[in-house]
Amino acid sequence: MVAGAWILQALEVAWGLRGMPELKDVTPLADAESPRVSILFAGRDEAEKIGAAVESFLSVDYPNHEVVAVNDRSDDATQEILERVAARDARLKVIHVTELPPGWLGKTHGLQKAFEASTGEWLAFTDADVKFGPDLLRRAVALAIRDRIDHLPLFGYAETFTFGERVLMTFFGLSFALGTKPWKKGKPGSRFYVGVGAFQMVRRSAYIAMGEHKRLAMEVVDDIKLGKAMQNAGFRSQAAIADRRVSVHWHKGVRATIRGTTKNFFATSQYSLATVTAQVIAVLLGCVIPWVAILFVHGWARIFAAVAVGIALAMQVGVTMEFEVSPLYALTMPAGALLLCWMLVRSTFVTLRDGGINWRGTFYRLSDLKKGLV
Repeated sequence: MVAGAWILQALEVAWGLRGMPELKDVTPLADAESPRVSILFAGRDEAEKIGAAVESFLSVDYPNHEVVAVNDRSDDATQEILERVAARDARLKVIHVTELPPGWLGKTHGLQKAFEASTGEWLAFTDADVKFGPDLLRRAVALAIRDRIDHLPLFGYAETFTFGERVLMTFFGLSFALGTKPWKKGKPGSRFYVGVGAFQMVRRSAYIAMGEHKRLAMEVVDDIKLGKAMQNAGFRSQAAIADRRVSVHWHKGVRATIRGTTKNFFATSQYSLATVTAQVIAVLLGCVIPWVAILFVHGWARIFAAVAVGIALAMQVGVTMEFEVSPLYALTMPAGALLLCWMLVRSTFVTLRDGGINWRGTFYRLSDLKKGLV
């Protein structure tokens, strides 16, 4: 059964990726054809990375764009860095949030405030630790206009610097792709949808009709759920590949990644113990047990285990190429799978134990988070 599942997955991925557009194949817009774009993000205590991110947003080769940055109650030098850049470049608008109103997460509230101060026909949502390539907007907007896309999430480049980061992130990249199937055209009510926090662009009119971030006020994984909300509102959603035109270093090291995603992983499972259990079993069955079975079973069982491992390895090699790391990292798949399972279990346990999550200096009750699910 596991070998058969991997065969089907491989065929689906091979067929599906053929239809996913890549920005490198899109002709950039000319100046006269470029509608106004607003780059929007909200950050808290991002002094270490926010300067490089804002500089890259402002350095984009696009004739008609603005950057709206929301400083969400930061205690570090985030405010000073943003104000210093804004003083020399009028394209940067800075909004300072000093108090979080009830019924909102800090990030979703910040993005809502950023939208309210924006003027763009297109809205590019991103994060305070992301960097853009010079031709990103010309190609992304050109693709959206050409294919009549209302919601365009882009898969970019994840920077990794340590062995542990590469083990975890290469496996996460594969599991995310298999879980969301971004090559599938979204239909209202479909269980397949995708959103990418590093970059997703929406048409302003469609975003307003969807309900803005007011619709996502208590969604921890607001980036993913933006894709679901746009899709369920009947708008066209299409993912594309950006390569290094969008890049981000998620967290420093495996421990920081595990801690940083504690609030997220149970949320991606809709706070459902049944869903978490099914996900853990699926990961173990597909990505750990076949490797162990090769050593201990015989006959046809070993052959099927070898088929499963071989296909999984081939697909993982493809992911390592996207991450620009050695293909030998594909051999760490079982370790990456066990790490991902631990992250799921830990996020679930901590959220249930605490009765909610702590994020950006605020505690949110699990009952309130469940009510806000999209």
